[in-house]
Amino acid sequence: MTDLTTLLYSDEHEWIALDDAGTTATIGITDFAAEKLGDVVFVELPEVGTEIAANTVIGEIESTKSVAELYAPVHGTIIEINDAVVDDPSLVNAEPFESGWLMKVSVAAGATEGLLDRAAYVAITEA
Repeated sequence: MTDLTTLLYSDEHEWIALDDAGTTATIGITDFAAEKLGDVVFVELPEVGTEIAANTVIGEIESTKSVAELYAPVHGTIIEINDAVVDDPSLVNAEPFESGWLMKVSVAAGATEGLLDRAAYVAITEA
């Protein structure tokens, strides 16, 4: 189980886990976002090799309730897509912090500056 206090968060409800070197970020949507969306039925993600810029729309998540845009929480280059989530979008609801991750991004030093810690993220979801 992922320790949620070690993750960083965007105010658009994405979570970010950096590898030990701080050069690869695994990105997903939070449990709060997954719950608000309802049953996820479709996930559209950018292709490997795509350059992404923080705070820009990079994909889409469709549920039985609505369609939501997926925002890039960091600048970087997509190096891996979680094909399991594309094939079985319900993983986003079942395990948002484990098998429901969305993509891995190669990031530069300082790319996560301005992101929230768990306490700050929880505070905005409770507001």
